[in-house]
Amino acid sequence: MRRTEMRQENRKMRFEEVYLGWSEKRLTQETAALVLGVSDRTFRRHIDRYEEEGLEGLLDKRLTQASFRRVPVDEVMAVAERYDSRHRGWNVKHFYGWYRRDGGRRSYAWVKNTLQSKGLVLKSSKRGAHRKRRERAPLPGMMLHQDGSSHEWVFGKKWDLIVTMDDATSEHYSMFFVEEEGTDSSFQGARDVIVQKGLFSSLYTDRGSHYWFTPKEGGKVSKTQLTQFGRAMKHLGIQMIAAYSPEARGRSERAFETHQDRLVKELAFHGITDMNAANRYLTKVYLPAFNAEFMQPPLEEGSAFVPWIGENLDDILCEQDERTVSADNCVSFEGMKLQIPANQYRCHYVRVKVQVHRYPDGSLAIFHGPRKLADYDQRGKLKKVKKAA
Repeated sequence: MRRTEMRQENRKMRFEEVYLGWSEKRLTQETAALVLGVSDRTFRRHIDRYEEEGLEGLLDKRLTQASFRRVPVDEVMAVAERYDSRHRGWNVKHFYGWYRRDGGRRSYAWVKNTLQSKGLVLKSSKRGAHRKRRERAPLPGMMLHQDGSSHEWVFGKKWDLIVTMDDATSEHYSMFFVEEEGTDSSFQGARDVIVQKGLFSSLYTDRGSHYWFTPKEGGKVSKTQLTQFGRAMKHLGIQMIAAYSPEARGRSERAFETHQDRLVKELAFHGITDMNAANRYLTKVYLPAFNAEFMQPPLEEGSAFVPWIGENLDDILCEQDERTVSADNCVSFEGMKLQIPANQYRCHYVRVKVQVHRYPDGSLAIFHGPRKLADYDQRGKLKKVKKAA
């Protein structure tokens, strides 16, 4: 199943569940729209299309149609040239009055955006927003938090604790220790949740370099230049949300304060000093007990999780890099030569672009489109393929 088809199917399944909750008056229109990640108005449009055309009416027709509202380039250039040559320094409202008097038919917002996009008018700074406490997400699976805490969890050893928790209930779905937080640990946390519960709607994280690319230090994250983890979340249709302060991650920060107080004492009480033993204790003892004590009931009945129905999850939650096959039918990857074995599909792959997948355990694989060509171990040695009897 192609990615676009998978995302369309997930959208249909999620809408059917939300529509049922809305029609049974278990969900308000605002909550239902929030689960789908759309506005109230868009949700009402989806309802009309669904009731008239069924699930096929939910398909995004904008992908195949050109907008009839697009303004001709000549008109855009004419407005910008007129302002630049005759009205330089005027504010937009003053210029818009003259524009309308001369027969202009576009809106004030269009004129302002056009002048700002051409650099002729500066954007005014936004007024500070009134801050208030953010309420929990109403349904499990609507928003998850993922974060890491570096701490001396056992005497003389500093590990990172990676937690993936639900905003609606504070339930911890995944919790484990690693030497250092990074892309692989983020993949593992997301995988634990999807295998247990299914796909979730959004993920709230800090601005760590494995989550986001930040063009300017301390500035806003890029929504177009994606990290390996960001690429995987986009593939799955999961919205990523960046937090710009510790206060914004208040729920996960308070949970870590509890873990740093309780977990350190429990590991010391049981004499656990090895990471593998500590992870077994987390899974079998600490995590169930913590959820039983601190988990909150959701504000609404139901769930925003969607069952996973796509392709192999391991080939999405992994690092992917593009390479070109050399003349010896090998792929160069981080100092290793990955030999592509003979197969029935092509005589060779010389000068063909392929994808190298590196899994969290360090093993590798080469893909040509959706087809896997070969598997390799951590040293780049070709794994033997067991033939069916």
